[in-house]
Order: sequence, then C-alpha cells, then structure tokens
Amino acid sequence: MQISIDIESATPLFSQLVMQIKQAVQDEKVKPGDQLPSIRQLAYDLDMNNKTVAKAYRLLERDSVIVAKGYRGTFIHPEAQANCTIDLNKWVRKELTNTIQSFRQAGVTDSEIRIAFADVLNQSTGV
Repeated sequence: MQISIDIESATPLFSQLVMQIKQAVQDEKVKPGDQLPSIRQLAYDLDMNNKTVAKAYRLLERDSVIVAKGYRGTFIHPEAQANCTIDLNKWVRKELTNTIQSFRQAGVTDSEIRIAFADVLNQSTGV
C-alpha cells in the first residue's frame, strides 16, 4: 500500500490518511487481516506527527475499517470493505441541515440556534 500525503493540500493530513487507507481497502490493495504499520512507524515513514497518525487510526477504528489488537498491532477489520462506504460526517451534516431547516421554519434565528447548539454540546461533553 502506497500512501502519499500532500502537505500543500487544504485537506487535513489525518483526513488524507483516512481516505487513502479506505481507498486501499476498496481497491483490495490491503485485505482483511493485513497488518498496518504502527503509528510511530507510519508517522516516521510519512514524516508526520504521531498524533496526526493516531487521530487517523482512531477514526478508522471507529468506522471499523481497522482493528487495534493491543501490542500485537493494528489490522484491517474483517468487514472493512463494507465499512469503507459509511461516511459519518456526511450523515451528521445531513441531520444537522434538516434540523436547522426545521428550526428556521419555526422562526428560530441563527444566533439562537448557535447558542442552543453550543449549550447542548457543552452539556453532553461535561464541559
């Protein structure tokens, strides 16, 4: 699997990494059970910060594209092929768009929506 990161791109580095790993899974360049490099190794190979690679791996694990097995390493998830097509960001945007449209139709101002959203988000994260 060949990964190349474009530091000049407007797309965040972690997103580029996520997209390229998902694409490699879809193109069957990596298969379920294949081991991925460690976070440190991939960060070194790509000349990236460990935290950037770790963030990409967390998102891929959340999406069940990869699975971390402790000290044994990180592997391609058995259902990775099917899970690569799930786009949680797209779903969130769609849901928020529908909700905001409902609020606007009810006469709620954008300022009120922002304040309420921030309040709810802060309450749910314990901030």
